[in-house]
Amino acid sequence: MTDNKAQYVPGHGLLTGRTAVVTAAAGAGIGGATARRLLEEGARVLLGDRHARRLKEAEAALAEEFGVGAVAALPCDVTRERQVQALFDTAVRLHGRLDIVVNNAGLGGSAPLAEMADEQWSAVLDTTLTGTFRCTRAALRRFRDTPERRPGGCVVNNASVLGWRAQSGQAHYAAAKAGVMALTRCAAIEAAQYGVRVNAVAPSLAMHPHLARVTSPELLDELTAREAFGRCAEPWEVANVIVFLASGYSSYMTGEVVAVSSQRA
Repeated sequence: MTDNKAQYVPGHGLLTGRTAVVTAAAGAGIGGATARRLLEEGARVLLGDRHARRLKEAEAALAEEFGVGAVAALPCDVTRERQVQALFDTAVRLHGRLDIVVNNAGLGGSAPLAEMADEQWSAVLDTTLTGTFRCTRAALRRFRDTPERRPGGCVVNNASVLGWRAQSGQAHYAAAKAGVMALTRCAAIEAAQYGVRVNAVAPSLAMHPHLARVTSPELLDELTAREAFGRCAEPWEVANVIVFLASGYSSYMTGEVVAVSSQRA
């Protein structure tokens, strides 16, 4: 097969002067890649993550590269309403405005439905779906209450192709991601009156260390074989689409779920 490895795309200043909040932004996954791409496009970024040590390390590394004033961090567990409120209050306090919210926090796992405990179901739904709801609600309240700052504001949610497609052992995660898609569409209709857009990305398979730890090599091989390019996406390839949805290039898009996938139909 031809080498289908993608070339990294440099920043073009698409988000200069804008302030972004990214949840689950520590580490090497989609959240971390998104934070970096937003910074490369000129945004100021507030990182949120419930893993305080990894968050501090991510903040230090990005601040060294992009400058202390460009990046800040605050521990945030999206299942805790007070922490969500503190994250958004901090963004406005630091930069005087809020422009972009990327709801990336999610929790996975694998369990047959017949064997799944209530606690497993609830944990995935509370982080992946209800956490996205909490952050979207916090964002829309601030956009609503600060009309001088809200034009052009946007929310980008991280869904999954599993919101459309079936996979054994993923009933809780698929249900949560399908819920994120529905939430995105409904929130977009309500946010339009504020001049705010709400969209989502639906990745198929983006490789990062955490995925490799929680997924068997056999399943990863099977999923990779389904991809038309014969490889997983790089997290930054998903982040590129998030940047597009956060930028003026997608000014007429709202309520859309964009698949970031090379899967055959």
